[in-house]
Amino acid sequence: MTPPRGQRTLRAKPEQEPQMARQPAPFAPFEWKIAWRYLRARRAEGGVSVMTWISLIGITLAVFALIATLAVRSGFRSDFVGTILGANAHVTVYNPGEYRENGQIDRTIPNYAEMAARVAEVAGVTRAAPLVKGQVMAAAQNRNAGVEVFGIATGDLAALPGITNSDRSYGDLSRFDQGIALGSGVARELGVTVGDRIKLISPNGARTPMGTSPRVNAYEVVYVFSAGRYDIDRTRVYMPFGEAQAYFNREGVADEIEVMVSEPERLDRVLIPILSAAGDGAQVWTWQDASGGFLRALEVEDNVMFIILSILVLIATMNIVSGLIMLVKNKGRDIGILRTIGLSEGSILRVFFICGAFTGILGTLMGVALGCLFAIYIDPIFSFVNFVMGGGVWDPAIRGIYALPAELRLGDVLKAAGLSLGLSCIVTYFPARRAARLNPVEALRYE
Repeated sequence: MTPPRGQRTLRAKPEQEPQMARQPAPFAPFEWKIAWRYLRARRAEGGVSVMTWISLIGITLAVFALIATLAVRSGFRSDFVGTILGANAHVTVYNPGEYRENGQIDRTIPNYAEMAARVAEVAGVTRAAPLVKGQVMAAAQNRNAGVEVFGIATGDLAALPGITNSDRSYGDLSRFDQGIALGSGVARELGVTVGDRIKLISPNGARTPMGTSPRVNAYEVVYVFSAGRYDIDRTRVYMPFGEAQAYFNREGVADEIEVMVSEPERLDRVLIPILSAAGDGAQVWTWQDASGGFLRALEVEDNVMFIILSILVLIATMNIVSGLIMLVKNKGRDIGILRTIGLSEGSILRVFFICGAFTGILGTLMGVALGCLFAIYIDPIFSFVNFVMGGGVWDPAIRGIYALPAELRLGDVLKAAGLSLGLSCIVTYFPARRAARLNPVEALRYE
Protein backbone atom coordinates (compact mmCIF):
# COMPACT_ATOMS: atom_id res chain seq x y z
CA MET A 1 0.00 0.00 0.00
CA THR A 2 1.38 3.33 -1.05
CA PRO A 3 1.49 5.90 1.76
CA PRO A 4 -0.17 9.27 1.20
CA ARG A 5 1.90 12.04 -0.30
CA GLY A 6 3.90 14.03 2.27
CA GLN A 7 4.21 11.20 4.75
CA ARG A 8 7.61 9.63 5.45
CA THR A 9 8.08 5.91 5.71
CA LEU A 10 9.87 4.68 8.81
CA ARG A 11 12.27 1.87 8.12
CA ALA A 12 13.99 -0.22 10.66
CA LYS A 13 17.77 0.25 10.57
CA PRO A 14 19.85 -2.88 10.65
CA GLU A 15 21.63 -3.56 13.89
CA GLN A 16 25.15 -2.11 13.82
CA GLU A 17 27.89 -4.56 14.67
CA PRO A 18 29.95 -3.58 17.70
CA GLN A 19 33.31 -2.08 16.73
CA MET A 20 36.34 -4.10 17.71
CA ALA A 21 38.62 -2.32 20.19
CA ARG A 22 41.76 -1.14 18.46
CA GLN A 23 45.00 -2.51 19.81
CA PRO A 24 47.46 0.22 20.82
CA ALA A 25 50.65 0.58 18.82
CA PRO A 26 53.72 -1.11 20.30
CA PHE A 27 55.56 1.01 22.87
CA ALA A 28 52.63 3.38 23.25
CA PRO A 29 53.04 6.43 25.54
CA PHE A 30 51.09 4.82 28.39
CA GLU A 31 53.50 1.85 28.36
CA TRP A 32 56.46 4.20 28.76
CA LYS A 33 54.62 6.04 31.56
CA ILE A 34 53.92 2.85 33.52
CA ALA A 35 57.51 1.64 33.05
CA TRP A 36 58.87 4.98 34.21
CA ARG A 37 56.76 4.84 37.39
CA TYR A 38 58.05 1.36 38.12
CA LEU A 39 61.65 2.49 37.61
CA ARG A 40 61.11 5.24 40.16
CA ALA A 41 59.74 2.81 42.76
CA ARG A 42 60.69 3.59 46.31
CA ARG A 43 62.49 1.25 48.71
CA ALA A 44 59.23 0.75 50.60
CA GLU A 45 57.80 -0.82 47.46
CA GLY A 46 60.27 -3.67 47.40
CA GLY A 47 63.69 -2.13 46.94
CA VAL A 48 63.36 -2.03 43.17
CA SER A 49 65.15 1.28 42.85
CA VAL A 50 68.16 -0.12 44.74
CA MET A 51 68.42 -3.04 42.31
CA THR A 52 68.07 -0.63 39.41
CA TRP A 53 71.00 1.42 40.68
CA ILE A 54 73.09 -1.71 41.18
CA SER A 55 72.36 -2.86 37.63
CA LEU A 56 73.09 0.60 36.24
CA ILE A 57 76.45 0.93 38.01
CA GLY A 58 77.46 -2.62 37.12
CA ILE A 59 76.78 -2.18 33.40
CA THR A 60 78.48 1.22 33.38
CA LEU A 61 81.66 -0.15 34.94
CA ALA A 62 81.66 -3.24 32.73
CA VAL A 63 81.32 -1.26 29.50
CA PHE A 64 83.90 1.25 30.73
CA ALA A 65 86.38 -1.55 31.47
CA LEU A 66 85.76 -3.16 28.08
CA ILE A 67 86.27 0.07 26.10
CA ALA A 68 89.29 1.11 28.17
CA THR A 69 90.92 -2.30 27.68
CA LEU A 70 90.25 -2.36 23.95
CA ALA A 71 91.60 1.20 23.60
CA VAL A 72 94.79 0.38 25.49
CA ARG A 73 95.32 -2.82 23.51
CA SER A 74 94.76 -1.00 20.21
CA GLY A 75 97.07 1.80 21.28
CA PHE A 76 99.76 -0.60 22.42
CA ARG A 77 99.70 -2.49 19.13
CA SER A 78 99.68 0.70 17.05
CA ASP A 79 102.53 2.17 19.08
CA PHE A 80 104.52 -1.04 18.88
CA VAL A 81 104.03 -1.40 15.13
CA GLY A 82 104.60 2.32 14.57
CA THR A 83 107.94 2.33 16.32
CA ILE A 84 109.02 -0.78 14.42
CA LEU A 85 108.05 0.68 11.06
CA GLY A 86 109.42 4.10 11.90
CA ALA A 87 112.95 3.02 12.81
CA ASN A 88 113.47 -0.35 11.14
CA ALA A 89 113.44 -1.69 7.62
CA HIS A 90 110.13 -3.01 6.38
CA VAL A 91 112.02 -5.55 4.25
CA THR A 92 115.70 -6.48 4.50
CA VAL A 93 117.45 -7.92 1.43
CA TYR A 94 120.61 -9.92 2.09
CA ASN A 95 122.80 -12.61 0.61
CA PRO A 96 122.62 -16.16 1.96
CA GLY A 97 126.43 -16.16 2.16
CA GLU A 98 129.44 -17.84 0.58
CA TYR A 99 132.19 -19.75 2.33
CA ARG A 100 135.64 -18.20 2.30
CA GLU A 101 138.88 -20.10 2.22
CA ASN A 102 139.22 -19.74 5.99
CA GLY A 103 135.81 -21.35 6.51
CA GLN A 104 133.95 -18.17 7.42
CA ILE A 105 130.69 -17.18 5.71
CA ASP A 106 130.75 -13.97 3.68
CA ARG A 107 127.28 -12.43 3.53
CA THR A 108 128.29 -9.04 2.15
CA ILE A 109 126.79 -7.51 -1.01
CA PRO A 110 129.48 -6.25 -3.42
CA ASN A 111 127.10 -4.72 -5.97
CA TYR A 112 124.95 -2.98 -3.38
CA ALA A 113 124.45 0.26 -5.34
CA GLU A 114 123.06 -1.51 -8.42
CA MET A 115 120.90 -3.84 -6.30
CA ALA A 116 119.48 -0.93 -4.30
CA ALA A 117 118.69 0.96 -7.51
CA ARG A 118 116.83 -2.02 -8.98
CA VAL A 119 114.85 -2.64 -5.82
CA ALA A 120 113.92 1.05 -5.53
CA GLU A 121 112.23 0.86 -8.94
CA VAL A 122 109.74 -1.80 -7.76
CA ALA A 123 106.18 -0.50 -7.53
CA GLY A 124 105.28 0.09 -3.87
CA VAL A 125 108.88 0.56 -2.71
CA THR A 126 109.55 4.05 -1.35
CA ARG A 127 113.26 3.68 -0.53
CA ALA A 128 116.09 1.16 -0.76
CA ALA A 129 119.31 1.94 1.09
CA PRO A 130 122.50 -0.11 1.66
CA LEU A 131 123.55 -0.67 5.27
CA VAL A 132 126.67 -1.69 7.13
CA LYS A 133 126.03 -3.20 10.57
CA GLY A 134 128.23 -4.22 13.45
CA GLN A 135 128.29 -4.56 17.21
CA VAL A 136 130.88 -2.65 19.22
CA MET A 137 131.48 -1.17 22.64
CA ALA A 138 130.93 2.54 23.26
CA ALA A 139 132.91 4.29 25.99
CA ALA A 140 132.82 7.79 27.47
CA GLN A 141 133.57 9.25 30.88
CA ASN A 142 134.58 5.88 32.32
CA ARG A 143 131.26 4.38 31.25
CA ASN A 144 130.76 1.55 28.78
CA ALA A 145 127.77 0.30 26.80
CA GLY A 146 127.31 -2.35 24.14
CA VAL A 147 125.79 -0.83 21.01
CA GLU A 148 124.81 -1.82 17.49
CA VAL A 149 126.17 0.48 14.78
CA PHE A 150 124.21 1.11 11.58
CA GLY A 151 126.21 2.60 8.73
CA ILE A 152 123.81 4.61 6.58
CA ALA A 153 123.85 7.60 4.25
CA THR A 154 122.64 10.96 5.57
CA GLY A 155 119.70 11.16 3.20
CA ASP A 156 118.55 7.66 4.05
CA LEU A 157 118.74 8.39 7.79
CA ALA A 158 116.73 11.58 7.35
CA ALA A 159 114.00 9.54 5.65
CA LEU A 160 113.38 7.44 8.78
CA PRO A 161 110.33 9.04 10.49
CA GLY A 162 110.97 7.33 13.80
CA ILE A 163 114.41 8.93 14.01
CA THR A 164 113.79 12.43 12.70
CA ASN A 165 110.17 13.18 13.69
CA SER A 166 110.41 12.54 17.42
CA ASP A 167 109.78 15.42 19.81
CA ARG A 168 112.44 14.04 22.15
CA SER A 169 115.23 14.13 19.52
CA TYR A 170 117.73 16.97 19.47
CA GLY A 171 120.89 17.99 17.67
CA ASP A 172 121.80 18.88 14.06
CA LEU A 173 121.21 16.02 11.66
CA SER A 174 122.74 18.02 8.81
CA ARG A 175 126.14 17.49 10.49
CA PHE A 176 125.73 13.72 10.43
CA ASP A 177 128.68 13.33 8.02
CA GLN A 178 130.92 14.86 10.71
CA GLY A 179 129.96 12.56 13.58
CA ILE A 180 127.45 9.97 14.73
CA ALA A 181 123.85 9.81 16.00
CA LEU A 182 123.10 8.14 19.32
CA GLY A 183 119.94 6.72 20.80
CA SER A 184 118.73 8.59 23.87
CA GLY A 185 119.24 5.49 26.00
CA VAL A 186 122.86 5.17 24.86
CA ALA A 187 123.47 8.85 25.55
CA ARG A 188 121.96 8.54 29.00
CA GLU A 189 123.96 5.40 29.76
CA LEU A 190 127.23 7.06 28.75
CA GLY A 191 126.35 10.44 30.21
CA VAL A 192 126.96 12.36 26.97
CA THR A 193 125.04 14.85 24.89
CA VAL A 194 125.38 16.68 21.58
CA GLY A 195 128.93 18.02 21.17
CA ASP A 196 130.60 15.37 23.35
CA ARG A 197 132.92 12.72 21.94
CA ILE A 198 132.70 8.99 22.53
CA LYS A 199 134.96 6.08 21.65
CA LEU A 200 133.81 3.08 19.64
CA ILE A 201 135.85 -0.04 20.25
CA SER A 202 135.63 -2.94 17.81
CA PRO A 203 137.48 -6.23 18.38
CA ASN A 204 137.65 -6.80 14.61
CA GLY A 205 139.84 -3.84 13.76
CA ALA A 206 142.92 -3.29 11.65
CA ARG A 207 144.61 -6.33 10.12
CA THR A 208 148.36 -6.43 10.79
CA PRO A 209 151.08 -9.04 10.26
CA MET A 210 150.71 -9.81 13.95
CA GLY A 211 146.96 -10.43 13.55
CA THR A 212 143.85 -8.32 13.96
CA SER A 213 144.09 -5.58 16.55
CA PRO A 214 141.08 -3.83 18.13
CA ARG A 215 140.05 -0.60 16.43
CA VAL A 216 139.35 2.42 18.64
CA ASN A 217 137.94 5.56 17.03
CA ALA A 218 136.53 8.68 18.65
CA TYR A 219 133.45 10.40 17.18
CA GLU A 220 131.53 13.55 17.98
CA VAL A 221 127.87 13.16 18.92
CA VAL A 222 125.93 15.42 16.54
CA TYR A 223 122.41 14.06 17.03
CA VAL A 224 120.50 12.24 19.79
CA PHE A 225 117.27 10.55 18.74
CA SER A 226 114.41 8.79 20.50
CA ALA A 227 112.60 6.24 18.35
CA GLY A 228 109.93 5.56 21.01
CA ARG A 229 111.18 2.07 21.83
CA TYR A 230 113.50 1.52 24.74
CA ASP A 231 115.38 -1.37 23.12
CA ILE A 232 116.20 0.77 20.05
CA ASP A 233 117.15 3.90 21.98
CA ARG A 234 119.26 1.86 24.37
CA THR A 235 121.41 0.05 21.77
CA ARG A 236 121.44 1.85 18.43
CA VAL A 237 124.09 4.15 16.94
CA TYR A 238 124.05 5.55 13.40
CA MET A 239 127.32 6.21 11.56
CA PRO A 240 127.94 7.66 8.06
CA PHE A 241 127.97 4.88 5.48
CA GLY A 242 131.50 5.50 4.17
CA GLU A 243 132.94 5.76 7.67
CA ALA A 244 131.19 2.52 8.67
CA GLN A 245 132.68 0.72 5.66
CA ALA A 246 136.16 1.75 6.74
CA TYR A 247 135.56 1.08 10.43
CA PHE A 248 134.17 -2.45 9.93
CA ASN A 249 136.50 -3.43 7.05
CA ARG A 250 133.64 -3.38 4.51
CA GLU A 251 135.38 -1.44 1.77
CA GLY A 252 133.29 -1.64 -1.41
CA VAL A 253 130.55 -3.83 0.11
CA ALA A 254 127.41 -3.56 2.22
CA ASP A 255 125.87 -5.98 4.67
CA GLU A 256 122.25 -5.64 3.55
CA ILE A 257 119.72 -3.49 1.70
CA GLU A 258 117.12 -1.72 3.82
CA VAL A 259 113.80 -1.43 1.96
CA MET A 260 110.84 0.78 2.88
CA VAL A 261 107.43 0.22 1.28
CA SER A 262 104.29 2.33 1.07
CA GLU A 263 102.03 -0.32 2.64
CA PRO A 264 104.05 -2.23 5.24
CA GLU A 265 100.95 -4.11 6.43
CA ARG A 266 100.59 -5.67 2.95
CA LEU A 267 104.04 -6.97 2.16
CA ASP A 268 102.86 -9.99 0.19
CA ARG A 269 102.25 -7.78 -2.84
CA VAL A 270 105.85 -6.62 -3.12
CA LEU A 271 108.00 -9.48 -1.81
CA ILE A 272 108.17 -11.42 -5.08
CA PRO A 273 108.96 -8.29 -7.19
CA ILE A 274 111.65 -7.29 -4.66
CA LEU A 275 113.26 -10.72 -4.85
CA SER A 276 113.18 -10.61 -8.64
CA ALA A 277 114.77 -7.16 -8.70
CA ALA A 278 117.42 -8.10 -6.14
CA GLY A 279 118.72 -10.91 -8.33
CA ASP A 280 119.51 -14.59 -8.02
CA GLY A 281 120.36 -15.87 -4.57
CA ALA A 282 118.91 -12.86 -2.73
CA GLN A 283 116.75 -13.48 0.34
CA VAL A 284 114.41 -11.25 2.31
CA TRP A 285 113.52 -10.82 5.96
CA THR A 286 110.46 -8.70 6.82
CA TRP A 287 109.44 -6.82 9.92
CA GLN A 288 106.58 -9.30 10.30
CA ASP A 289 109.08 -12.15 10.40
CA ALA A 290 111.04 -10.39 13.12
CA SER A 291 108.02 -9.43 15.25
CA GLY A 292 105.38 -11.86 14.01
CA GLY A 293 105.40 -13.96 17.17
CA PHE A 294 104.83 -10.93 19.36
CA LEU A 295 102.06 -9.61 17.10
CA ARG A 296 100.31 -12.98 17.11
CA ALA A 297 100.58 -13.07 20.89
CA LEU A 298 98.97 -9.62 21.02
CA GLU A 299 96.14 -10.81 18.77
CA VAL A 300 95.48 -13.85 20.94
CA GLU A 301 95.59 -11.69 24.06
CA ASP A 302 93.13 -9.25 22.50
CA ASN A 303 90.65 -12.03 21.78
CA VAL A 304 91.02 -13.54 25.24
CA MET A 305 90.61 -10.16 26.96
CA PHE A 306 87.50 -9.41 24.92
CA ILE A 307 85.95 -12.76 25.88
CA ILE A 308 86.75 -12.29 29.58
CA LEU A 309 85.38 -8.76 29.66
CA SER A 310 82.32 -9.87 27.69
CA ILE A 311 81.62 -12.31 30.51
CA LEU A 312 81.97 -9.38 32.91
CA VAL A 313 79.35 -7.46 30.90
CA LEU A 314 77.08 -10.52 30.96
CA ILE A 315 77.39 -10.76 34.74
CA ALA A 316 76.54 -7.07 35.04
CA THR A 317 73.46 -7.45 32.86
CA MET A 318 72.27 -10.39 34.97
CA ASN A 319 71.56 -7.84 37.71
CA ILE A 320 68.78 -6.61 35.44
CA VAL A 321 67.19 -10.06 35.65
CA SER A 322 67.30 -9.96 39.45
CA GLY A 323 65.77 -6.50 39.52
CA LEU A 324 63.01 -7.41 37.07
CA ILE A 325 62.13 -10.63 38.90
CA MET A 326 61.72 -8.63 42.11
CA LEU A 327 59.71 -6.02 40.25
CA VAL A 328 57.36 -8.61 38.73
CA LYS A 329 56.87 -10.25 42.11
CA ASN A 330 56.08 -6.96 43.84
CA LYS A 331 53.83 -5.73 41.05
CA GLY A 332 51.72 -8.88 40.66
CA ARG A 333 48.60 -7.07 41.85
CA ASP A 334 49.25 -4.21 39.43
CA ILE A 335 49.71 -6.68 36.59
CA GLY A 336 46.36 -8.33 37.41
CA ILE A 337 44.57 -4.98 37.46
CA LEU A 338 46.17 -3.87 34.19
CA ARG A 339 45.17 -7.12 32.52
CA THR A 340 41.63 -6.80 33.92
CA ILE A 341 41.13 -3.31 32.49
CA GLY A 342 42.20 -4.47 29.05
CA LEU A 343 45.98 -4.43 28.66
CA SER A 344 47.21 -7.26 26.48
CA GLU A 345 50.07 -9.61 27.18
CA GLY A 346 52.15 -7.69 24.65
CA SER A 347 51.64 -4.42 26.51
CA ILE A 348 52.64 -5.97 29.83
CA LEU A 349 55.71 -7.53 28.19
CA ARG A 350 56.74 -4.20 26.69
CA VAL A 351 56.27 -2.36 29.99
CA PHE A 352 58.73 -4.60 31.81
CA PHE A 353 60.99 -4.86 28.77
CA ILE A 354 61.29 -1.05 28.85
CA CYS A 355 62.19 -1.22 32.55
CA GLY A 356 65.11 -3.57 31.92
CA ALA A 357 66.25 -2.24 28.56
CA PHE A 358 66.24 1.36 29.80
CA THR A 359 68.67 0.41 32.55
CA GLY A 360 70.90 -1.35 30.02
CA ILE A 361 70.80 1.55 27.56
CA LEU A 362 71.55 4.18 30.20
CA GLY A 363 74.35 2.09 31.70
CA THR A 364 75.83 1.49 28.25
CA LEU A 365 75.80 5.19 27.39
CA MET A 366 77.46 6.10 30.68
CA GLY A 367 80.07 3.35 30.23
CA VAL A 368 80.83 4.49 26.68
CA ALA A 369 81.26 8.07 27.88
CA LEU A 370 83.62 7.05 30.69
CA GLY A 371 85.59 4.73 28.43
CA CYS A 372 86.04 7.39 25.75
CA LEU A 373 87.10 9.98 28.32
CA PHE A 374 89.63 7.53 29.76
CA ALA A 375 91.14 6.87 26.32
CA ILE A 376 91.26 10.58 25.46
CA TYR A 377 92.76 11.74 28.77
CA ILE A 378 94.90 8.69 29.52
CA ASP A 379 98.12 10.72 29.76
CA PRO A 380 97.02 13.01 32.65
CA ILE A 381 95.27 10.06 34.33
CA PHE A 382 98.42 7.96 34.11
CA SER A 383 100.55 10.88 35.34
CA PHE A 384 98.26 11.26 38.35
CA VAL A 385 98.45 7.53 39.14
CA ASN A 386 102.24 7.63 38.76
CA PHE A 387 102.39 10.62 41.12
CA VAL A 388 100.18 8.96 43.73
CA MET A 389 102.24 5.75 43.58
CA GLY A 390 105.47 7.68 43.98
CA GLY A 391 106.76 7.10 40.43
CA GLY A 392 108.17 4.07 38.72
CA VAL A 393 104.78 2.59 37.78
CA TRP A 394 105.80 2.17 34.14
CA ASP A 395 109.26 0.77 33.48
CA PRO A 396 110.22 1.19 29.79
CA ALA A 397 113.07 -1.29 30.22
CA ILE A 398 110.46 -4.01 30.74
CA ARG A 399 107.63 -2.87 28.47
CA GLY A 400 109.73 -1.43 25.65
CA ILE A 401 107.76 1.81 25.31
CA TYR A 402 107.83 4.95 27.39
CA ALA A 403 104.16 5.46 28.25
CA LEU A 404 100.82 3.67 28.37
CA PRO A 405 99.21 4.28 24.97
CA ALA A 406 95.52 4.29 24.10
CA GLU A 407 93.87 4.53 20.71
CA LEU A 408 90.11 5.05 20.58
CA ARG A 409 88.63 3.25 17.59
CA LEU A 410 85.02 3.55 16.46
CA GLY A 411 84.85 -0.19 15.82
CA ASP A 412 85.87 -1.01 19.40
CA VAL A 413 83.31 1.42 20.84
CA LEU A 414 80.52 0.03 18.65
CA LYS A 415 81.55 -3.53 19.52
CA ALA A 416 81.37 -2.84 23.26
CA ALA A 417 78.13 -0.87 23.04
CA GLY A 418 76.49 -3.46 20.80
CA LEU A 419 77.49 -6.29 23.12
CA SER A 420 76.08 -4.52 26.18
CA LEU A 421 72.83 -3.49 24.49
CA GLY A 422 72.32 -6.94 22.98
CA LEU A 423 72.84 -8.75 26.28
CA SER A 424 70.63 -6.25 28.12
CA CYS A 425 67.76 -6.83 25.70
CA ILE A 426 68.18 -10.61 25.70
CA VAL A 427 68.24 -11.06 29.47
CA THR A 428 65.35 -8.58 29.88
CA TYR A 429 63.00 -10.52 27.64
CA PHE A 430 62.59 -13.59 29.85
CA PRO A 431 61.37 -11.94 33.11
CA ALA A 432 59.24 -9.57 31.01
CA ARG A 433 57.68 -12.58 29.27
CA ARG A 434 57.00 -14.14 32.65
CA ALA A 435 55.16 -11.01 33.76
CA ALA A 436 53.08 -10.99 30.57
CA ARG A 437 51.95 -14.60 31.13
CA LEU A 438 50.90 -13.98 34.72
CA ASN A 439 47.29 -15.07 35.22
CA PRO A 440 45.27 -12.04 36.46
CA VAL A 441 42.90 -14.31 38.40
CA GLU A 442 45.80 -15.80 40.34
CA ALA A 443 47.33 -12.36 40.85
CA LEU A 444 44.11 -10.95 42.37
CA ARG A 445 42.86 -14.03 44.25
CA TYR A 446 44.10 -12.95 47.65
CA GLU A 447 43.73 -9.20 47.15
